[in-house]
Amino acid sequence: MGSASFLSVTLNLLHGFYTTFLIFAITLVVAIPLGLIITFGSASKIKPISVVVRCFVWIIRGTPLLLQILVLVYGPGLVFGHAFYENSVGVMIAFIINYACYFSEIYRGGIESISRGQYEAGHVLGMTKSQVFFKVVLLQVVKHIIPPMGNEIITLVKDTSLVRIVGALMFMGSQYKEILGKSFEYVSVNALIWPLFYSGAFYLIFCGLLTLLFGYLEKKLDYYKS
Repeated sequence: MGSASFLSVTLNLLHGFYTTFLIFAITLVVAIPLGLIITFGSASKIKPISVVVRCFVWIIRGTPLLLQILVLVYGPGLVFGHAFYENSVGVMIAFIINYACYFSEIYRGGIESISRGQYEAGHVLGMTKSQVFFKVVLLQVVKHIIPPMGNEIITLVKDTSLVRIVGALMFMGSQYKEILGKSFEYVSVNALIWPLFYSGAFYLIFCGLLTLLFGYLEKKLDYYKS
């Protein structure tokens, strides 16, 4: 009986490890290139595009990942009355968007660390902007961003544990629905949307102040650039 229980626990853990690896792999494969696209969007010379992208990144970086997961999993069902995708898809979308935005800021820091002289030298040699970026700048950026990217990737592994919390909340929600019947939808809207809204607003304000502080420090230290 003991060996059977051990085998059952081991199989359950292996299934959990598989889920963790799946979330990890899909998030990396999609978020790494998407983060570069977001970086280009935030650096765009078209003002409306850069403003929208930067605001989007600020919102994602300024709110907890768990809150974003809850919004994407429960939001469509609460607002529109029915979900447009499976809960697992909502979780994956949340992970991809969150990490793509964080990766984009790492890319931005790496790109800005390259001196303007290298861009100018490439242009003098007759290279186009894209050739300078992909053949000269990008390889140096990769070297600079490996340490912070490594930190984020390790954090991603640990953040996959949040999926378990979402599963527990879904179970609790199904139990409440059985108890409350048709009134569940009304209660869920009032019980979830407003707390999520206020939580998001609090984190945005808090993280927004920190963003302004670090932006100020970054500008004050600009004179150290070569």
